[in-house]
This record gives sequence, C-alpha cells and structure tokens, in this order.
Amino acid sequence: MPKKLTKLMITGFDPFGTEKVNPSWRAVSNIPDKIESVEIIKQQLPTVFDKSLEKLISQIEDKDPDAIILTGQAGGRHAISVERVAINVNDANIPDNENNKPKDNYIFDHGPTAFFSTLPYKEIVDQIRNYEQIPAEVSNSAGTFVCNHVMYGMLYHLHQRNKPIKGGFIHVPFLPEQVLNKPGKPYMALDDIVKGLLRAIKVTCEV
Repeated sequence: MPKKLTKLMITGFDPFGTEKVNPSWRAVSNIPDKIESVEIIKQQLPTVFDKSLEKLISQIEDKDPDAIILTGQAGGRHAISVERVAINVNDANIPDNENNKPKDNYIFDHGPTAFFSTLPYKEIVDQIRNYEQIPAEVSNSAGTFVCNHVMYGMLYHLHQRNKPIKGGFIHVPFLPEQVLNKPGKPYMALDDIVKGLLRAIKVTCEV
C-alpha cells in the first residue's frame, strides 16, 4: 500500500523579465491551506539561479512534505504542461532577477544527465482534461532556465538523501492580463489554472 500523504508542498515563482505578475504564484496563492486531510504548504521561490534551489531545499528539510509540486510560468504554451524530465544544465536566454545569465553550465558537476518526475504526470494530465475540461499535456522539456534548475535540483536532492518523496514540475500559461500587448500569445484564465493545480494535487495524493 502507498504511504498516505499528509503534507504536500506546492511552489510558484515571483514575476521575472518584464512581467508584473507570475501566474504560477498567483494560482498557488489561491490554493486552500488544507485539502481534505492533506496540509498544503505554499512557498514562493525567487526567479534566481541557486537562490531558488537553496530556499526550496531549506523548506523541504524544514517542512518534510510527502510530495512536492513545483510550478512556473511558460509564456507561449496554451496548456497546463506537466513536465516529464529535468536536465542537468543551466542555459539562460534572459537574465534572472539578479542579472545572472549562465550559459551551458551544469547544475551539479557530477550529477546525472537527467532526472524523471516522480509525480503521476500522465494521470494528472488525463484528469485535468477529462474531469476539468482544461487543456493539459505531458511536456518533455522544462527548458533550461530557473524552472528546470529547481526541478532538477529538487530531484537530485531527494535522490541523494534517498527520500521517498514524490516530486515534479508543472508549467502554466500566461494570464489574460499578460497578453494584452502580446497579440496571438495563448493564455489561460486564473480560475482554470487553479482548477488544474487542484486536480494535480488530488491525483498526486491518490496515486
């Protein structure tokens, strides 16, 4: 029998680049503090290489959750994208919020090439589509910016310490207010992003 989850951590990022909001944190902020018997631990991470991972690992060690869902903005995607894999590379096309712009660097020098999500990502996608009627997809690239950085770093940390914690990453689209001056860019209503994340939490707690 799988261990019954009692604590789930979900994170989002602060705004970065020219954006005034980050849909990931906006949505996470709207998640209840408790869902049935599961305590929901919400954390905002800075969109900064290294600092984001340091804060995340500190919170994992302090809160000791049973599962972790990281979320971030993926402007240009039309669907909630549940990531399959994170790769061991930092390669930024734009600076982070402290003007760091690493190019072709390893996240951990002696880490494996990649780590796969341990969330039930296909079940999450299926249920977001079938129960919520919201566009969702499995993504095979978390990019090489801070989102991939924290996903890989979290999975590396859990692997190194042999912690039986489910963990993975979900990218969400722009909010409508973010595309007012971006003709043709896809977006998703906040309520739908929140519903999608709530369904992801429910599936993670059940599988």
